Amino acid sequence: MSTGNDTAQAKAKTAAEAPLRPDRRARRRQETISEILHIARAVMTEEGVNGLSLAEVARRLGVQPPSLYKYFPSLMAIYDALFLEGQRENLRVMRTGMEGAESGLTALIAGLEASGRWALANRAVAELLFWRPVPSFRPSPEAFAVSVEMVELQRAALADAVAKGELGPPANEEGAIYVVSALIVGVLSQAIANEPELPWGEGRFTPTFPVLMRLLPAAFPPSP
Repeated sequence: MSTGNDTAQAKAKTAAEAPLRPDRRARRRQETISEILHIARAVMTEEGVNGLSLAEVARRLGVQPPSLYKYFPSLMAIYDALFLEGQRENLRVMRTGMEGAESGLTALIAGLEASGRWALANRAVAELLFWRPVPSFRPSPEAFAVSVEMVELQRAALADAVAKGELGPPANEEGAIYVVSALIVGVLSQAIANEPELPWGEGRFTPTFPVLMRLLPAAFPPSP
């Protein structure tokens, strides 16, 4: 026979456990979302970015396609989550590379190289970030904001290079960031198109990156 004390203890136990249940559900939900994105990356790597489909993700996850709608309302939503995840990874890698280098041109080059290494190691996601393999996909403002932050990081490095006299004042203008983008994306485009299995520093194209970076003082000559 239960006593009043037993009942009180049972209620206390239930009250203590109650807040944990939503946390466990949220944790399981996040784990499933992470697994879906991991599978989506694998599918894009094997089949091409435009080869991603809800049916194939569901098959590999071991569920029916409609079950995915509990986590993502559409295929475009999965692309958007991959875009955000990839941009965050790339920004973190670039920032780490720049923090370990002298400010200015050296930091810019170190950050771009770190980003290039990441892109080749995560080729399918990099294609989603820097090219247009899915014409109908447009990143959400939240996902694109990380890309803007990455560009501002490069602008700051250019400004430091100007302040140190490594580059001339035009490197602070809008067109300078386009030159930097064309140089690094050009190297990656050639590497991914022609030597996708080679890591950074091997083959015909990524070794040209230091040479191209030496063109920046010629494009934006320091003031006398």
